[in-house]
Amino acid sequence: MKKLTASLIAASIATAFTAQAENDRYIIQVDPSKKGVVKALAKQMGGDINVDSNGFFAATFSGKSLEDVKGLLNNPHITLIEEDQIRRPMAVYADDAGDPMVTQITPYGYYQAQADQVAFDANAGMKVCVIDSGLDSTNPDFVWSRITGDNDSGTGNWYDNGGPHGTHVAGTIGAADNSFGVIGMAPGVDMHIIKVFNAEGWGYSSDLAHAANLCSAAGANIINMSLGGGGANSTEENAFKAFRDACGLSLAAAGNDGNSVRSYPAGYNSVMMVGAVDANNTVADFSQYPTCTTGRGKRVTTDEQICVEVSAGGVDTLSTYPAGTATASSMSVDGAFVASSAMENFGNASGSVYYMGIADSTDAGAAGKICVIDRGTVSFFDKVNNCEASGGIGAVIVNNEAGMLYGTLGDTNTTSIPAVGAALEDRSQLLAAGNIDISIANNDYGFMSGTSMATPTAAGIAALVWSNHPNCTGEDIRAALKATAQDQGAAGRDDFYGHGIVKAADANAYLTANACGDVTPPPPPPGGDLTASASGYKVKGKQRVDLSWSGAGSSDVDIYRNGAVIVTTANDGAYTDDIGAKGGATYDYQVCEAGTSTCSTTVTVVF
Repeated sequence: MKKLTASLIAASIATAFTAQAENDRYIIQVDPSKKGVVKALAKQMGGDINVDSNGFFAATFSGKSLEDVKGLLNNPHITLIEEDQIRRPMAVYADDAGDPMVTQITPYGYYQAQADQVAFDANAGMKVCVIDSGLDSTNPDFVWSRITGDNDSGTGNWYDNGGPHGTHVAGTIGAADNSFGVIGMAPGVDMHIIKVFNAEGWGYSSDLAHAANLCSAAGANIINMSLGGGGANSTEENAFKAFRDACGLSLAAAGNDGNSVRSYPAGYNSVMMVGAVDANNTVADFSQYPTCTTGRGKRVTTDEQICVEVSAGGVDTLSTYPAGTATASSMSVDGAFVASSAMENFGNASGSVYYMGIADSTDAGAAGKICVIDRGTVSFFDKVNNCEASGGIGAVIVNNEAGMLYGTLGDTNTTSIPAVGAALEDRSQLLAAGNIDISIANNDYGFMSGTSMATPTAAGIAALVWSNHPNCTGEDIRAALKATAQDQGAAGRDDFYGHGIVKAADANAYLTANACGDVTPPPPPPGGDLTASASGYKVKGKQRVDLSWSGAGSSDVDIYRNGAVIVTTANDGAYTDDIGAKGGATYDYQVCEAGTSTCSTTVTVVF
């Protein structure tokens, strides 16, 4: 099995690493009426069943390759065996800031996306399904009576701490509008939580496919996936196609590697890919930007639904954490709150202000006071250490460029006084102040950065807008968000921003002027129940495609590749197209009842 990599950028300094997937877990698509027989066979051949869902199950075969498993499970009731791709959360962690424990704070993304200009209709029936690491029940900033959930196998209770990622994501979507904490894009929206990440912080593509089925069963309109990984997977892709065809809308993170690699599930046509921008409407340097073009030469195709479609705020996003697990600072200057970031050392300090320059040496004038220090020349540790050695009781280090100063005092920190960072824009106020109070403590709220944070911003905006136009379909909402996004970067759609930054009020006005029809499921594909899937791979560098289908009523089927019949074969549900070519290419396949126009929808394989 091909080993997969996916980025999880998980440090305030945005250090990225990759991890390889397990190489022995596979998805088996099977005739539902014969699933029991095939599962028994899988167990007999040493398989450990991991996921059991509609039309497929996933199993681990320790030490076995994909070809090994195909050989072991040679059964006519199996329609496809494929790799179970790993999916990971995508986030960059940033230093915490602010003190929302006593007052409600509105994240910048709420204003940026115009959420403050549209009222959420809690009675419209909107429900967002959050597939992530769970939503910890210790954070009180949710309308818990409107939240349900499911567990994936082995992940534990959906309402228990599976790491802060899922709780942070859920808060951006639907944190309550109350007197404390943060406000979500669609405050108090119904949510269904599916916990898919294991203790190591990742899951498989079969987990996502099963989760999509659970989202549908829970009546969700929207799926949020702040996660991704390498490699497409047909079972996973089909699950999100089915959700879209039932009028739902799925959104997923573009990825955090800052390159043009396409991540999945965001890369599927049925899923809306979301990129990240900062508070200044500038694309984040970590946000991935895959091209909309696939194939080569005459086979080049363009699809604007396999690349970034819209962007949203995802840099230094404040949201909910499991209670008491975030670290945050609070600073007041002559009694007025001023934003800060926690650098080091829990505690409180209150005193008069002493300007210490760059604090490259001790200064007796700092004794008993709060040191205000300019960034530059010497390390943060040296600055704070010199303040403390001078008798200072707290330190505020001011950035020397626009924006907040995020940093630490290093692993060898020996200081004990609370130290915080501050923005250059607040320097004059700090220097003119008489007194400063600073505090660093555990908190229920913290900052994260990543396309993981941009995705729930867009998903929450989708729920907000949709609640005012309940007769729309997911594709209607998707189109409206793109049509009204604020253009950034190159004029028109571009690979970095997509169509631009999502805007709730503009999308709401667009749908008022361009009313949607009643929500009705789309018609079935040609051939009614005739469905097909395809999985491409290479043998000694040569292209090969495994096709599977079901629902054909004829004794033979025609198989089309790129619009031309390549073979008429028995209707036994499987065929391997041994193309033999090398390199990259894109192939469109259809399976039709022989000699008729009763066909499956087109399935695409990209090498």
